[in-house]
Amino acid sequence: MIPLRQLPRLLKIARVLARHRIDELLPASRRPRVLAWLRAVMPAPGAAVLALPRGERLALALTQLGPIFVKFGQILSTRRDLLPADVADALTQLQDRVAPFPAGQARAAIERALGDTIAARYASFDDAPLASASIAQVHAATLADGREVVVKVLRPDIHARIAADVALLRALAGVVERTHPSADKIRPQAIVDEIETTLVNELDLQREGANASLLRRNFAGSDDLYVPEVHWSHTSAGVLTLERVRGIPVDDLAALDAAGIDRVALAEKGVRLFYTQVFRDNFFHADAHAGNIWVDATRTADPRFIALDFGIMGSLPERDQYWLAENFLALFDQDYARIAELHVRAGWMPANARLDELEAAVRTVCEPYFTRPLSEISLAEVVVKLFEVARRHDLTLQPQLILLQKTLLNIEGVGRLLHPRIDIWATAKPVLERIWRKRRGPRALLKSLRRRVPEWLAAAPDMPQLVHTYLSRASSGEMELRIASDDLRRIERRLRRNQRATFWLALGLALLVAAAFVHDGAPRASYLLAGVGAVLALASATRNA
Repeated sequence: MIPLRQLPRLLKIARVLARHRIDELLPASRRPRVLAWLRAVMPAPGAAVLALPRGERLALALTQLGPIFVKFGQILSTRRDLLPADVADALTQLQDRVAPFPAGQARAAIERALGDTIAARYASFDDAPLASASIAQVHAATLADGREVVVKVLRPDIHARIAADVALLRALAGVVERTHPSADKIRPQAIVDEIETTLVNELDLQREGANASLLRRNFAGSDDLYVPEVHWSHTSAGVLTLERVRGIPVDDLAALDAAGIDRVALAEKGVRLFYTQVFRDNFFHADAHAGNIWVDATRTADPRFIALDFGIMGSLPERDQYWLAENFLALFDQDYARIAELHVRAGWMPANARLDELEAAVRTVCEPYFTRPLSEISLAEVVVKLFEVARRHDLTLQPQLILLQKTLLNIEGVGRLLHPRIDIWATAKPVLERIWRKRRGPRALLKSLRRRVPEWLAAAPDMPQLVHTYLSRASSGEMELRIASDDLRRIERRLRRNQRATFWLALGLALLVAAAFVHDGAPRASYLLAGVGAVLALASATRNA
């Protein structure tokens, strides 16, 4: 049920949506009746509004509903699994710029958050904001030691306003769940959860500071990306103080050309930065639109990006990161069979999917792109189409994968803005191959083993008791497995062979790792010989299987 106190707000939302004919985004059979009633009694919109595409009308309506709905629209633009492409593209253009709130309120909020006066914390503080958005606004200031900083402070009562609008969205989502025939696929409550999580994270400026600090550490000394320093002594959940940086907005091409910036080199760096953040660091800037990216004007021949606004960052579970990298590499090689296999193994397709049919579906998506010159192929579009293949099988992708898809679209858009003929494939492939060789190579494996050896040693004293318990339960019949068919017997034999092979492999690796830690000649040689012997036993067990 929608609370009575929310009805005036709900009617205002319905009125704005009806005025902009937003109900036309839906099929006629699914349009809410209340919007049709409002259309009947309201004046017709102007010709200028009616002439706009549907996505632009929705963006205009959200802008009129206020800054929180602008933020909702920006978040919703990442859900290309739910929105038509033209609507999602229009929502990405929403500008989160609103009128500033009074400087007196900003000063009071900063002093409450820091527990001290402005004069005690800052040598100077500019009352005129540098920028004002739906969540916070930014002021210039100077520290006692003369360093220039910017101070980001939350809007007054923003927590209560967001809570009220999220509660309204959740009530509307409940109505959709009860009435929409495809509610199980749309999952409206999950969408509201995602919007709420994103907004709550953006309300914690200390979290944003931690994001900036980690990204800065990942690119310390980099010639490709600069991240401003966080001043933790002047930061809390409600205030973020950052080093002040200056640069040229990445979409100001005239200013970039006037400064002599090499736009081709800059575009290629942008693509490389994306793959480095995702696959080397597994921590990427997920709000990388043109407004959050500047260019260092002091470096012309070897240009460098400057990152801003760290409220929305992304990372992937290690499993998804692996499958995504392998899918990209197969895509670069145009190996459709491999892509089909990887989609199934990653769990993005049903386990019982026919690989030949899936390969044909992937070929149908990719082949029209690969007939073009490489400089005209949009890697982001191909990835979007491949995810759509998975969605047609009613599988739901994790929000972080969807966020990454949106980030890829943003990065590719910036790259083509700077250099319209950029070859995304030629730029991206060697970067990903180099990073992935380093991540999955022998050195990485040895490093992982060394990290796990202390865990194994800590668990070793418990192993005899665990083995005894297992054998006791097996001998008492508690773990008896009855095989009722030839197929199951073959599975049992295969499992037993695999268990033997796994034992010899584990023993061999443990001995070889132990050899890496032992420096005395004789014990080291003994460990090496024993490890090699275990590996040979593994080969023998495998050969006899």
